[in-house]
This record gives sequence, C-alpha cells and structure tokens, in this order.
Amino acid sequence: MEEHGENDGTRGENNGTLYAGELEIRVGEGLVLATGRALTLSVREFELLVAMASRPGAIVTREELFETVWKRELRHGDRSVDVYVSKLRTKLEAAMPDRRFIHTHPGFGYRFQPQPSREHRPPQPPPSRDPQPQPSPEQLSRDVHTQAVGN
Repeated sequence: MEEHGENDGTRGENNGTLYAGELEIRVGEGLVLATGRALTLSVREFELLVAMASRPGAIVTREELFETVWKRELRHGDRSVDVYVSKLRTKLEAAMPDRRFIHTHPGFGYRFQPQPSREHRPPQPPPSRDPQPQPSPEQLSRDVHTQAVGN
C-alpha cells in the first residue's frame, strides 16, 4: 500500500477498494482490513462505512446515510443511523486506537476522515519551570512566629 501524508487522509476508490491510511475497504468483497487484519462488521456497518468513506472529508447527513443503506426515507425520531455509526466507530477505534475515522457534526451528519486520536497522542513533557528551592525544616521553624495573647 502506498504511503501518504497525514493531511490527505484518504485515497479514492481503486479497483473497488477504498483506502484510508492503513484501513482498506474492499467494496466488492465486503471486507475491511485494519492494519492488515480483517474486521467483523455487520452488513449495515459495512454499508455505512462505504457510504462515508466514498466521500472522504464531506459531511454526509443522517438522511443520506439512511437512504443509501436502508433504501428508504428516514422517519422522524429514527436513531438507526446513530446506533450503527456508534457501533462502527467503536470497532474502528478498537482496531486502530491511534486514529479517529468518523466525526460527528451535530445537526448536520457525519464526516469520514482519518485523524490522529487525541487520546493517543504521545505524552508531552511538562513545561519547564525553574525549580524553586525548598526551605529546610530549620528554615521553616525559624520563620514561624508565635505571639502570646494577653487577657
């Protein structure tokens, strides 16, 4: 598989295969490989993934996804898309925890675009500060003043 930069994220369809970094979606075979390992997806999860990955970086509405996958119009209050997207997101992130693939845009829909996961960024060293010298116990006791209070 060709290497490509962080910013381009996904590559277009090539012989019925979609690529998003180390995620390979073999559309004709109904197969998804994450870093070379097959993922177990339901038919709906697979179809949602294909529908979103076919339009990398674009926000796809819940209505569009429902019509593409379920082949009918989305009814008011139906949360099927959200439930299946959540399951799909969980499986993708379990397979590749250093990546986030599906991004939610409340009120608009979902966007497929691989990006580094915030939770798995390498730890950053704390900002450097000049260490303040700590007083010794003798210095602390000299700095304590007592005062007798008279009645």
